[in-house]
Amino acid sequence: MSSKVFGIAGVDEAGRGPMIGPLVVCGVLVNPSDLRNLEALGLKDSKTLSSSRREQLELRIRDLASKIVLQTIAASEIDARRRRGTTLNEIEVDAFAAVIQSLRPLEVFVDAADVNADRFGAAIAIRSGLAAEKTRFISEHKADAKYPIVSAASIVAKVERDRRIRELHGEYGDFGSGYPNDPKSIDFVRGLMLEGQEMPDIVRRSWESVKRIRSELGQTDLSRY
Repeated sequence: MSSKVFGIAGVDEAGRGPMIGPLVVCGVLVNPSDLRNLEALGLKDSKTLSSSRREQLELRIRDLASKIVLQTIAASEIDARRRRGTTLNEIEVDAFAAVIQSLRPLEVFVDAADVNADRFGAAIAIRSGLAAEKTRFISEHKADAKYPIVSAASIVAKVERDRRIRELHGEYGDFGSGYPNDPKSIDFVRGLMLEGQEMPDIVRRSWESVKRIRSELGQTDLSRY
């Protein structure tokens, strides 16, 4: 028999846009009595904080949270699902739903990935199976800047992704952040193509930014990518 729904949760992701590295989804669950202490940390959207500040706050968040759930979707998995016709939004719905299903909150706030925030929330509610258990879903754009519980999830997700990226640097060399506007990331992908090397699984081969680099180099043979 499943446990009862309990507490307040926030869910957010880090790494939706990069052409290199994983997407990380995080859910943070707190006891309602601890929500005020969480809010007192002065949490903000992780993108507005320095990496050292995020790491400091992550420790405080972990101390206050009743439960934290992380789900990492590798670049290779994202590519494989996109080849089967699954959109990135649908991939996120599945990941958000899985995290929420594990947390089993009474109330959950999510940072909507879909342009239609209500549609995103409704899809998660159905897929998680918690809509039938009276869990309240609040899905909004920029929720990570509005609700400290979502800011907490944003921070933990970003810290976790940064850890994964550092691990990948140790294996593949410093390719930067993985974002399409990062010169290191662009040079990494371009260098592999110029050298005729097989694209490693950490690169999202289906990304338009990767295809654009390939096009700029005049490469039409896609077999090894």
